[in-house]
Formats: sequence, C-alpha cells, structure tokens
Amino acid sequence: MTMPAVAKPLGDRLPSLGERAAANQLRRILAAGSGDQDQKLKIIKESGQSAEIVLTPGLSALLIDLLRHLGSGDAVTLVPVSQMLTTQQAADILNVSRPFLISLLDRSEIPHVLVGRHRRIKAEDLFAYKRRRDTVRSEALDELAEMDADLL
Repeated sequence: MTMPAVAKPLGDRLPSLGERAAANQLRRILAAGSGDQDQKLKIIKESGQSAEIVLTPGLSALLIDLLRHLGSGDAVTLVPVSQMLTTQQAADILNVSRPFLISLLDRSEIPHVLVGRHRRIKAEDLFAYKRRRDTVRSEALDELAEMDADLL
C-alpha cells in the first residue's frame, strides 16, 4: 500500500523488537487503568526531571489502539479526518483499486467534490463509508455463520 501524501509516517521503518516490547508494556499499563476515568501518566527523564500528563478515557483508548498495532509490528499511518484525499490515496486506504473507487464515487456511495477535473474525497466521508461497508460485511458473515450452524 502506498502512503497517502497527507499522512504522517511514524518513522520510516517497522518497529524494532525493543519498540514492540515497549509498546506492548505501555499498552498493558494503560489497559489496566479504569476505562471510564482519567489516568495520569508520569514521564521521568534520565536527568530526573519529570512531567505528568492526564489521559482522558478517549485518549487512553486511542493510544491503546495505536500501541496494539505497533506492538504487533504493524506500520501505522495517521490521516486527519478533515483532509481531502486524491482517488489513489482513498483507494489505498480502502485497499481497493482506483477504478473500483471511482465506480463507488460515480454511484454516489462516497461523497466527493471536483477540483478542476480531479475528484477529491474528504477523509471523514471515506471513513464513514468504510464503517458502513465493514458493518454490512460483518452482518453478512454473521448470517453465513448462522446458516452454517443450522446445517450442522
């Protein structure tokens, strides 16, 4: 998958084994905290200086999700939801071909705008489509699993 031009890479490489272990350790620490209350994270530098950071439940959940991917050795790309994407960037995010994405745009399944002759898709609209698509797929898989269970 190519990286969208608007994405900010978290390094230019996959996480090392040490980084993966550190990500998993921090993820376990954050996950052990209460899910509905703020958590305080204290950073202590080698010089002895420290800083305390308050993590809201939403921020903790986001960090846990990010750390889960890094701990698994996955590459991570951040895309701001307000960003306008090219058709190739959007296709890469959905893991589909550009011609297939254009057919989705032509059928108005994903909102887009024309900038000159070029189509642009708001990342927010693309992610909304992705959530809808994933929900439909999940429901279809559940239905297949029920049908399979009925045959047994």
